[in-house]
Amino acid sequence: MAARNGIRTAKSLLRKAIKERVALLSDSRKDQESIQVAQKLLAKPEYQNSKRVCVYLHMDDEIRTTAILKDIFATNKTCYIPHYHGPIMDMVRLHSWEDYDNLPLTSWNIKQPADNEQRENAMDSGGLDLIIVPGLGFTKEGHRLGRGKGYYDGYLEKYEERLNKRPMTIALAFATQICDTIPTDDHDRKIDIVISANNND
Repeated sequence: MAARNGIRTAKSLLRKAIKERVALLSDSRKDQESIQVAQKLLAKPEYQNSKRVCVYLHMDDEIRTTAILKDIFATNKTCYIPHYHGPIMDMVRLHSWEDYDNLPLTSWNIKQPADNEQRENAMDSGGLDLIIVPGLGFTKEGHRLGRGKGYYDGYLEKYEERLNKRPMTIALAFATQICDTIPTDDHDRKIDIVISANNND
C-alpha cells in the first residue's frame, strides 16, 4: 500500500510539472509540433495499413489531431472517437467531417457525441486496428502518464478481455512531454509507439 501511495504521489507531481511545461508553449509552437507529429504518423505503415482507427479529439494541451482526422476520412478509413460517460470510455463511430463539425462541446471544451445519441461501438462491430492515444507524459519506450482517470488503461483491459486481442497503440506528444522515466504500476499499459517532434521515430 505504501509503495502504491508513493507511485500515486510521484505521478501527481509529474503531472503538475508537465502541465506547467506545456502551458509555456505558444499556440504557434503547439501548431508547429502538431504538424510535425501528424506528418510522422501519416507516414508510418502502422497507420497506413490500419482500416479501423480511433483518434482522440484534442484539448488545448494535446497534439492537435485535426489533420489526422481529415486524412482518416480522405483515405476512407473507418473512424472512431472516444465517448466519455462517467467512469467509462467507449470508442464510437464518426462518419464524416460534417459529422465531426456538428458534435456538441463538452465541459472539457472537446467535441463529443451527446450521451443520448446512439452510435456504432467499435467493440461491437469488429474492433480496432489502431488507437491514437493522448496523455500528459511519455517515455520513448512507451510508458505513459495519463490524467489519472484510467480511461485508456481500462479500455485496453476491457478490449483484451472481450476480443482476446489488442489493437496497435500510438501516442502523440509535444517534445516537452517526453520524460526519461515515468512511475508506473501493474495497471498501466505500455504504448507501442510514441511519436514526438524531437525524436527519430
